[in-house]
Amino acid sequence: MVKRRKRNSFIILASTLLLTGCGNSNLEITKNDILEVARDDANATKKECSNVSIQEEKKYYTVSFDTTTGSYEYKIGKDGIIQERNYKRSNSEDVSTTEPVEEKKEETKTETKKEEKKESTFFDENQQQAINAVLANAGLGQEDVTDIGCTLDEATQQYTVTFTFQDIHNTCMVDAATFTVLSSVQA
Repeated sequence: MVKRRKRNSFIILASTLLLTGCGNSNLEITKNDILEVARDDANATKKECSNVSIQEEKKYYTVSFDTTTGSYEYKIGKDGIIQERNYKRSNSEDVSTTEPVEEKKEETKTETKKEEKKESTFFDENQQQAINAVLANAGLGQEDVTDIGCTLDEATQQYTVTFTFQDIHNTCMVDAATFTVLSSVQA
């Protein structure tokens, strides 16, 4: 049920962003839309969230809420793109720090696109499980992405999974014990 909701939310948000990109500047993303983006990123349902707070700033929303696993705080642009996130486990251990999203670099006509290299990389069983969790969370298959990488930060017990999808670099954090996607950033 959660997977279907996430996929539907992703499709709605993607459609909204596509329309926004097509020049429909009158399209307004609501606080509920922004909350849905944050909940989807946290892989949390509406029932799992408590102490929900949404504050509108000039160029972004600040969204925070608690779940049984921890506290989440997001800075989400009015375009629906996550700019920063912070997650703290329930046991008060800081799991991730605020991650600013890098601004997209505009490509000029004179630049040549990099040729995509399909490298054969082998991952251990746990790395592959972290990669599978990230791709399932994004609604993608491994054949849909390029430049997949996965490393374990032993200090935080988190996997960092990186991949490229449609020329957008993605970085995701995954809990090493539960293989739960904690955060994802697109740059």
